[in-house]
Amino acid sequence: MGSGSDIRVRRVYDPPEDDDGTRVLVDRLWPRGISKEHAAVDLWAKDVTPSNELRAWYHEDRDARYDEFADRYRTELGDPVHTEAVEQLLALLRRGGAVTLVTAVKDVPASHVPVLVGHLEQALDHR
Repeated sequence: MGSGSDIRVRRVYDPPEDDDGTRVLVDRLWPRGISKEHAAVDLWAKDVTPSNELRAWYHEDRDARYDEFADRYRTELGDPVHTEAVEQLLALLRRGGAVTLVTAVKDVPASHVPVLVGHLEQALDHR
C-alpha cells in the first residue's frame, strides 16, 4: 500500500504485541471470556461488521456460502452505516503506522476479516 499503513490481523485471545499499533475489534459481539483490559482494544468497530442477517445466513452453510457471503459483505460495506465505520478505519490507516484488526473468530481466513482487509486496501490504493 502506498499510504505507509500496515494492516495486521490477530485473534483477540492472543496477547497484544508492542508493534500492534492501534488495535481495532472488528466483531459485532464482544468476545466471550475476554476482559476489556486483556483485549487491549483502542476502538470497537461494530458497524464495520456484516449485518446480523448476513452473518446468520452465512453460518447456516459456511462451506458452500463463503464466496456469496464475501460478495454480499462487500456490498454491505458500501451502505451508509458501514461507510461511516470504514471511513473511520481508513482515517486511522492514513495516519500511518500499524492498525491491528482483532477478532474472536476461530477460522480467520473464512471470516469477514479478509474481505474487510481487501476492501480497506483497495480504498487506500484508489485515493
